[in-house]
Amino acid sequence: MSLKRTLAGVIRSFETTSDRAKDPKLKTHYYSLSKDKAWAEVSSTLKKIQGYKLLHEVPNVGEITLEKRTATGRTMDITVSIVSVSPVKTAVDIYSASRGGMGDLGANYRVILDLYSVLDKKLSSHLTQP
Repeated sequence: MSLKRTLAGVIRSFETTSDRAKDPKLKTHYYSLSKDKAWAEVSSTLKKIQGYKLLHEVPNVGEITLEKRTATGRTMDITVSIVSVSPVKTAVDIYSASRGGMGDLGANYRVILDLYSVLDKKLSSHLTQP
């Protein structure tokens, strides 16, 4: 992780992915699956990841809410959004925010990279470009 990312984490306590993200690692990930199949795969994969607690699922909206506790006792709220781009292509975005205090020293950034890594490994045969 770069010094710039750590310094940004001193004052910022959230991170999000999007198509317009400046950091290529924070760009939306696309999978060549229908929304229903992507939902099933992403949901089952997230439920199996150690250290994350599933709080809420809304299949018709395409949102999964998770919670993660850090070693320092802080709580992070994570929302994974699954959006249909076409009948056979789905986008997955992640928003992560820390509760309380200022700054997270890049923890939310690392959480997003970790979740994308797990999802990309599980869905590697379906990973596509925008």
